[in-house]
Amino acid sequence: MGSSGAERAAKRVFLAALCSVCQALQGGMLFPTESPSREVKDASGLWSFRADLSPERSRGFEQQWYRKPLAETGPVIDMPVPSSFNDITQDAKIRDFIGWVWYEKDVWVPARWIQDRGTRIVLRVGSAHYYSVLWVNGVKVAEHVGGHLPFEADISGVLRQTSGSACRITIAVNNTLTLETLPPGTIQYMNDRSRYPAGYFVQNTNFDFFNYAGIHRSVLVYTTPKAHIDDITVETTFSDNIGLVSFNVSVLGSSKPAVKVTLSAQDGRCVASADGSRGVLKVTDVNLWWPYLMHENPAYLYSMEVSVQATAEDGQTDVYTLAVGIRTVKVTSTQFLINNKPFYFHGVNKHEDADIRGKGFDWPLVVKDFNLMKWMGVNSFRPSHYPYAEEILQMADRHGIVIIDECPGVGIRDIRSFGNVSLAHHLTVMEELVRRDKNHPSVVMWSVANEPASEMPPAGFYFKELVSHTKSLDSSRPVTYITASNYARDLGAPYVDVICVNSYLSWYHDPGHTELISLQLNTQFDDWYGKYQKPIIQSEYGADAVPGLHSDPPMMFTEEYQTTVLQNYHNVFDQKRKEFVIGELIWNFADFMTTQTITRVVGNKKGIFTRQRQPKSGAFLLRERYWRIANETGVLPTWARYPCL
Repeated sequence: MGSSGAERAAKRVFLAALCSVCQALQGGMLFPTESPSREVKDASGLWSFRADLSPERSRGFEQQWYRKPLAETGPVIDMPVPSSFNDITQDAKIRDFIGWVWYEKDVWVPARWIQDRGTRIVLRVGSAHYYSVLWVNGVKVAEHVGGHLPFEADISGVLRQTSGSACRITIAVNNTLTLETLPPGTIQYMNDRSRYPAGYFVQNTNFDFFNYAGIHRSVLVYTTPKAHIDDITVETTFSDNIGLVSFNVSVLGSSKPAVKVTLSAQDGRCVASADGSRGVLKVTDVNLWWPYLMHENPAYLYSMEVSVQATAEDGQTDVYTLAVGIRTVKVTSTQFLINNKPFYFHGVNKHEDADIRGKGFDWPLVVKDFNLMKWMGVNSFRPSHYPYAEEILQMADRHGIVIIDECPGVGIRDIRSFGNVSLAHHLTVMEELVRRDKNHPSVVMWSVANEPASEMPPAGFYFKELVSHTKSLDSSRPVTYITASNYARDLGAPYVDVICVNSYLSWYHDPGHTELISLQLNTQFDDWYGKYQKPIIQSEYGADAVPGLHSDPPMMFTEEYQTTVLQNYHNVFDQKRKEFVIGELIWNFADFMTTQTITRVVGNKKGIFTRQRQPKSGAFLLRERYWRIANETGVLPTWARYPCL
């Protein structure tokens, strides 16, 4: 493996941005919503786009492309935001591009925003992969490392220093992965000049999904008053019919704000109120937030309005409304309890992945996926292997779908990725994740990594620090990480609350031999529980199925083989869920794109739906199973007890 200026530049950007992120964590990151005191302008749509195709990917910075309209620096193309840039064009160089790409859009900001000095103007990027530098009218306003999570900047001063109300937004995004990033990766330079041209390199990774890149979620410009609600933290519990909502409101821009908190039921009735930035709201005859298919009235959400009346010199009142679900989460040695009742995860793993848009957020796709999950009787899913858009968590809140919230710690397979720089970044990412998602009732557990090399000596200290830090950020939810099936050398498992195990028996292990699944899976469960005495979730299992490919007797890659594998797993699940197994999550909800390898035919085909969301035979098998489990364990409304199978 060689080195180049591009690699060194990428590492410099990472370290600089890491310092920037650590400082930015002092502020909140409330989801932008409109209110009597707040306005939101969506800057999504068509942007100008240019990839830096120079050998070291550094020409954009050397020539300072951000100082003038991007079209004046060279050729640009249209690029939709949000979307991944990879599949939008017919150019393979763009699909597989590694390095800096540049986005630009002119946005007109209402004149009243700029004229009113009491108005704070904020620019927010929902997600960009993976390093981002942000300019407004040629002035650098933010730098962020890591995809999947939002970052923002107060641009009031920049806009008021420039003439008019034009806002030229320039975002440079770099998708290079290093040993210190999440997920990690390496750049390999091919130095054999008889086979590769000078400067030829490839991006190596240890994860099985395509390295989609670009601006994947909305870019928003929004306002708050100068004295504004910066953050809200809510924790809930209940006793008998009394619900308790503890709140902590952070206000910036005012030395003596008057805070009022009001909690309303779904019919608009005020059920509790309090004055002050901290307190507890008591709700009589409480409606608890229950998971889908576990209760006749699932996913009940209250509306909490926070109002901050600033002093005269601080400006106007700020108002923010937050959805609140009152529920508890607890773990015993054999059970996972929601509202003190056993909860069994019967669900799916997913990817943010679809044709053309890649990982770009798309409302029709989100709604379709939730409809398919509810049709199938899914009560939970894992956003693998990274944080999903917050709008998806809001959907889960409203529909009662339980979430195991996962950070992008996938593919940590190199011992060099367990160093201090990596750990510092990983801790920061968990802070960003918890800060964003802490108030969602659908989120019941934090997952800090997926299939790391937990047998390596540094892993014990690494995960002890990571789990401990996550619990210090939020003590109300258990913590896990997803491990592979070999428990013997696992050094991180002692620190988690729930054991989540991925295994692909009769696929990656003993391929074709489904008769071995029962013995091997029982051994797996007994070994894990015997060692750690903690409840277990089968967090991944499955087999590839090419849609429309059939054989009898079943053969690998056919729909019949996929269903046979699932049935053999299910037989063991039905035995072990009477003991200490608390869940099963199929891999995967839908087929998804991967890098090109000889083991993947246009992506991973382990989905029970195709990439276009059409069912395979396994979808009907799971639907029958999940509804049967729901009828056994839940308290269902009449319409849901006997769905048409």
